[in-house]
Amino acid sequence: MVVLGNSLAAGYGLDPEQAFPALLQQKVDSLAWNVVVVNAGVSGETTAGGLSRIDWLLRERVDVLILELGGNDGLRGIATEVTQQNLQAIINKTRDRYAEARVVLAGMQVPTNLGPIYTERFRNLYPELARENDVALIPFLLEGVGGISALNQSDGIHPTAEGHRIVAENVWETLRPVLASLIQEV
Repeated sequence: MVVLGNSLAAGYGLDPEQAFPALLQQKVDSLAWNVVVVNAGVSGETTAGGLSRIDWLLRERVDVLILELGGNDGLRGIATEVTQQNLQAIINKTRDRYAEARVVLAGMQVPTNLGPIYTERFRNLYPELARENDVALIPFLLEGVGGISALNQSDGIHPTAEGHRIVAENVWETLRPVLASLIQEV
């Protein structure tokens, strides 16, 4: 399983073992599931950066791709159509290489400072992609964390260790049934 993401996956400001991908590894290990979580999170990563890295990541077998990108696109005001096209291309490349791979798309939201139209389009692109591609959707990766100062570092953007535990639960709620179905198929 590969987590293709940005500073949220990378665990910016924390020990990597406190970031949600490492916490997911702990969850699968506790169930004795033969799953290795590869953290491919890079701070500052955009969907264009993820698209440029996906071929390299797909050199090794990928059964599950957690696609956690787009937040930096939104913070930079990149056109939502571009973000959506890049995410779609990542999904396509993954499925072209490994037809049976499962994709879990991590939904993101942006602050309203770019205007209500952009904010709404950005929020809607994740459910649209999930529906069009029949992929699992984490509705909002930072649910219960975003905007809560006690769960974020001083920058107000990156979760604390406690915030990452909540993010891991958000991911796990969607991911667990995906992994369970794969394990039953083996």
